[in-house]
Amino acid sequence: MKWLLVVLVCAVGTTRAMSGEPPGSFHERANCPPAAGSPAASLHEALDAEWEWRAAQFPEEATDKGDHRYDDRLTDRSPAAVARRRDHHRQFLAVIRCIQRDALEGEDRVSWDIFSFLADLAVREDVLWMSMAPGHEKTPWSSDDSPFSVNQMAGPQFDLPLLVQSTRFATLEDYTRYLSRLQAIPTSLDQLKGQLEAGRLAHVTPPRIALSNVSSQFVSLVDPELRQNPLFAPFVSFSGDLAAAQRTALAKEAEQVLRTRVIPSIARFRDYLAQVWIPDARQTLGASELPHGEEYYALAIEHSTTLRKTPSELRDLGLKEVARIDQSMEEVIKQVGFTGTPAEFRAFLRSDKRFQFTSPDEELMAVRDMAKRVDAQLPTLFATLPRLPYGVRSMSPEHGNNAPRYVAGAMDGSRAGYFEVNTNNLAAWPRWSLEALFLHEAVPGHHLQISRGQEMGSLPPLRRSRGNTAFVEGWALYAEGLGKELGLYADPYAWFGRLSLDSLRASRLVVDTGLHSFGWSRSQAIDYLMAHAMIDRGFAEAEVDRYLAWPGQALSYKVGEQEILTLRARAKADLGARFDIRKFHNAVIDHGPLPLPVLDEVITAWVAAQPSASG
Repeated sequence: MKWLLVVLVCAVGTTRAMSGEPPGSFHERANCPPAAGSPAASLHEALDAEWEWRAAQFPEEATDKGDHRYDDRLTDRSPAAVARRRDHHRQFLAVIRCIQRDALEGEDRVSWDIFSFLADLAVREDVLWMSMAPGHEKTPWSSDDSPFSVNQMAGPQFDLPLLVQSTRFATLEDYTRYLSRLQAIPTSLDQLKGQLEAGRLAHVTPPRIALSNVSSQFVSLVDPELRQNPLFAPFVSFSGDLAAAQRTALAKEAEQVLRTRVIPSIARFRDYLAQVWIPDARQTLGASELPHGEEYYALAIEHSTTLRKTPSELRDLGLKEVARIDQSMEEVIKQVGFTGTPAEFRAFLRSDKRFQFTSPDEELMAVRDMAKRVDAQLPTLFATLPRLPYGVRSMSPEHGNNAPRYVAGAMDGSRAGYFEVNTNNLAAWPRWSLEALFLHEAVPGHHLQISRGQEMGSLPPLRRSRGNTAFVEGWALYAEGLGKELGLYADPYAWFGRLSLDSLRASRLVVDTGLHSFGWSRSQAIDYLMAHAMIDRGFAEAEVDRYLAWPGQALSYKVGEQEILTLRARAKADLGARFDIRKFHNAVIDHGPLPLPVLDEVITAWVAAQPSASG
């Protein structure tokens, strides 16, 4: 790959980027060789090469995107492979910085801004991870390989079953590739254990209190009744045109691999978590208690929000938003004629049977009906909609009380997206909560935004596949606010559900910074969520444990939403009668997921490009 040739002579760019300058600020091209082609051609070559590198490095990610060339393997998490990834991050940053930004136009300049930011962030994260443990050069972590990669919401207990759902099973070769991937699971888990063990010895782990349920989440993966084991599912109901003898042979080989290699390795990994890692995880809560904790939390904030905000700034925004939403919730309580306190109203909503579903099927049918009603209204708010369909299905039991979620479809359109409804605990997800959740996770939230971005064929595949939490979650929270325009929230209780979820996202700014920067206790955080977001204790506990395991991630929702609202207001003020909400929404999502400063530049350019009143 020709773009790698410039790496050795771009050391100035890498050094400056690692020094902590604001992302995108370095445009110096000293020591960069003359480009063989145009800056645009060099950029495209670099991004295409990076796309290929990521697919080979992270086969699970490739499978999820619909690229099935690497379905026979899993990510190499060995220390040597992680070290090579750290080297690659520096090389990629150097390559991007050696391309002259000012010589690029349109989407090429946007691409440069995106990947200059992401590459700079990855290098600085690598440097920080290596500083958080002794034996820096041997630390098996990078920005792609975190010692926090296993928790109650993430890890092989979830990744492996989802990987099966993303894998293509159409030909004999597909099945044999999958069998090879099964064979790779023991080595993969041993390597993951090595990363976790390095974190345990360095006291770099999630808080112990947040990990209590993790080992129990492996139940289905170690089930000896293979028909109940998600890893055996492809051999229970075959896809494709396979002869009976082939099906029998494949099922027999899968059974042998699972019983002799895979299930024992998963059981050993689970036992390590239960007997060693979790009991020895740190008892402190906040990220600030980690080695280099303040620096880590600052970088976590930037990673999640794509902005350099201080904990105090984020807390203040949260307090302001919580106060605004509290007032709106009190207005709804008065509107429905309830005379008790907000806490009593919350108890009423939880106890009144008319708000509860009686069965998982009833809940699924209600959401599917909602989908039909919303789909018909989407053209009023969007000039162009994605082609990829989405479905509604139940979340697996292993997810327990986790919130409903979206599972993205394949980039090539070969696999639909899905809104997974949590039917494990019907009482936790009453009727009045589902309209806002649907808008967030399905349309016009995650499914619409992610699918539309994936279908923008004029953009490099790397742009269509990479996301950032502030944009993706900020858009989804913004999408919740479009409910009335889409015919939802007609019921005041459903509107209260929207306000409750909005308050939850605002409260996250207060609670996340409280836990990780201002010394809050777990009970203090739980009480705050219950008082303002009107959620029950079980959900509040799960939320707080999530923030403890993912420092900074919860900040992204409200920060991203506020940026989109600000840009909408500014565009409407600048354009007046020429403002078209349909075109504005497509201007936001049609460039793929953008760091928020880049989104600001894109919308500013879009406003300037709108036809004049006379035109």
